[in-house]
Amino acid sequence: MNKKLLIPTLFAAAALPVMGMAQEAEEAAAVASDEFVWIMNSLLFLIGGFLVFFMAAGFAMLEGGLVRSKNATTQMTKNVGLFSIAAIMYWLVGYNLMYPLGDWAIEGYFSALFPSVGVLEAVGVTLADADDSSYASTGSDYIFQLMFCAATASIVSGALAERIKLWPFLIFSAILTGFIYPLTASWQWGGGWLSEAGFSDFAGSTVVHACGAAAALAGAIVLGPRLGKYKDGQVVPMPGSNLPLATLGMFILWLGWFGFNGGSQLAMGSVGDVADVSRIFSNTNMAASAGAVTALILTQILYKKPDLTMVLNGALAGLVSITAEPLAPTLFGALWIGAIGGVIVVFTVPMLDKMKIDDVVGAIPVHGFAGIWGTFAVVFYGDASVGTQVLGMVAIIGATFVMSLVVWGILRAVVGIRVSEEAEIAGLDNSELGMEAYPDFSNG
Repeated sequence: MNKKLLIPTLFAAAALPVMGMAQEAEEAAAVASDEFVWIMNSLLFLIGGFLVFFMAAGFAMLEGGLVRSKNATTQMTKNVGLFSIAAIMYWLVGYNLMYPLGDWAIEGYFSALFPSVGVLEAVGVTLADADDSSYASTGSDYIFQLMFCAATASIVSGALAERIKLWPFLIFSAILTGFIYPLTASWQWGGGWLSEAGFSDFAGSTVVHACGAAAALAGAIVLGPRLGKYKDGQVVPMPGSNLPLATLGMFILWLGWFGFNGGSQLAMGSVGDVADVSRIFSNTNMAASAGAVTALILTQILYKKPDLTMVLNGALAGLVSITAEPLAPTLFGALWIGAIGGVIVVFTVPMLDKMKIDDVVGAIPVHGFAGIWGTFAVVFYGDASVGTQVLGMVAIIGATFVMSLVVWGILRAVVGIRVSEEAEIAGLDNSELGMEAYPDFSNG
């Protein structure tokens, strides 16, 4: 053989294994990269999920502090009950109703009439066998979305406190979390008609918060105000029993909101995604701070003294306001969006009282009116139009209100939803549960 040909041939032969190994390394790196993205996305949902779960404690503490002591144990029972019922109903019906995955009974409007029960991925699943190898684990997505569902019912709990029977409320919670919320949420987050129309609601100012407020408003109208709340044309103050507890509840909700909004980025597998999550955290915190400071200043001006309950709700209103678009605004943008949320609370709480709509904790102003504002504010920083935002709000709020009104009306007619006057005066802790939150102290 010609030596001139032999040498290049030997080099080529020697290079073949090297080239093969390089190719295999590239393929392994690609697989590792895909697994990394899947793992990080799943981790985001799990972290966000347990942060939003802790919001259940926030709602319970806030409500327990803002009701009178004779009703505190009932509020704790309601919050534990509604969360647990939501977990079961969302598994049984809600999750698959909310995410039809193309299986619509009425395209874009209503999921299959009999959605299947949610099923987790197999034990020890590999990326190749995952339900969606480009997204995240089914279990992480399910637990994250469940927490949003439960939060919707928690909003209703506080508004109707101190006069509603326990079991009718829990029945309504089952219907809300199993059917009403998943149905309206599917229109946006399940790829339904609102999503197709261009409606934008990043983490749920309308989908979650205004939805819960609409259900609460319907319940408050059907239920009526507490005894003695409105007398001789005047609003009679009924102060909460434990404002330090209410303050703790607000801070727990504030903490949970980082998971609420940050987790809604739905991705953490790249530098850009992680940077966006940090941006969401910063904007969320700024909006809450602006809402609290605005309420603090406004109540000083209007009432000559700051009102702690307004400050607490101002912070929450700031959080609700930024939830529809926590990513796009600058820090200054988050500040003024949250500040307007604080203004809304200060003026809408007394407005509801003038209308004789009794909302014990201010849930309707915080989650409803501030939720509407936050959803509208998307037009200043996002791609949504005023028309599509209004359409989405009218559709979700209107549908939730009408369906809730019907359910509340049926419950009132069939089983009754309000305790007796004697029970209300004595307190629901004694009448509904036979126990007190503070047995060593007199009833407040």
